[in-house]
Amino acid sequence: MFQYGLRRLVIGFGMLIALSMLIFLLLRLTPGNPIDAYIDPTTPPSPEQLTNLRVQLGLDKSLPVQYFAWLQQAVTGNLGFSIKRQDQPVLGLIMGRIGPTILLMGSALFIAIVAGIVTGVISAVRRNSLTDLSFSVFALVGISSPAFLSALIGLYIFAVRLKWVPAGGMLTPGSAFSLGDLIRHLILPASLLAAAQAALIMRYMRSSMLEVLSQDYVRTARAKGVKEYWVIAKHALRNALLPVVTVIGSTIGLAIGGAIFIESVFNWPGMGLLLVNAVETRDYPVIMGATLVIGVCVILINLLTDITYAFIDPRIKVG
Repeated sequence: MFQYGLRRLVIGFGMLIALSMLIFLLLRLTPGNPIDAYIDPTTPPSPEQLTNLRVQLGLDKSLPVQYFAWLQQAVTGNLGFSIKRQDQPVLGLIMGRIGPTILLMGSALFIAIVAGIVTGVISAVRRNSLTDLSFSVFALVGISSPAFLSALIGLYIFAVRLKWVPAGGMLTPGSAFSLGDLIRHLILPASLLAAAQAALIMRYMRSSMLEVLSQDYVRTARAKGVKEYWVIAKHALRNALLPVVTVIGSTIGLAIGGAIFIESVFNWPGMGLLLVNAVETRDYPVIMGATLVIGVCVILINLLTDITYAFIDPRIKVG
């Protein structure tokens, strides 16, 4: 297991280096001059000031030199300073926003896993029934609906028309913190973020469960008179979860992309909203830092998914 985990860690490290190079290169290839973000348009600088600013920022050097200089600082935790936020450290901005994002994504992932596995098992057990058909339609709609469209529709129906939940934010402004108020603000964005992931997990769980239920050992257990509940829970469910674990890991990456839209629509003070605001204001250090942190999280989650998969199925370790 240690060797397997070490191999996955080396692969993850290589992916992280490739990601950092891609982020750096794409930002350098975007239209416009990066130095424009540092210039006050009301007081245009002189050519000498522009030259000095290029030297100060290291933009007079070649791209490889600029990249390794940035990477050296990033390894030590120095992600630079925000251009548009009064020179605040990028790492400080990210640490202030990562908590709300973890809360939102953690809640959404919990909802998605529970709903996806339960509905997938029920659909497989009651194959071709009205319940199975209803869950399948839900899964199709959930997978097909873009995150921003689901967010806007959910906001209009549940917050604007029905007024069941607040329309945005994480807490009610001007009121003391309470867990109930936080849950009221959290329930709608977390549920909408979980919808696509729950639909995907449900489809894989249903397919995997149907395959397992047709195996000989399941038929043997039923022939011996084992109760149907124990056949499903003890004999079928664990083996059916093997492919679903991988799907759960991959849905976390999709959830991060969906969280950007959800946080923007609901004004949720997380990493997604920080990244969107940085893109709008061309705040390059924040864009690079936030994207790198998100990439690290995705790679670590995939690593944990691989290790979890190996625990469930020991045959993976020898591959």
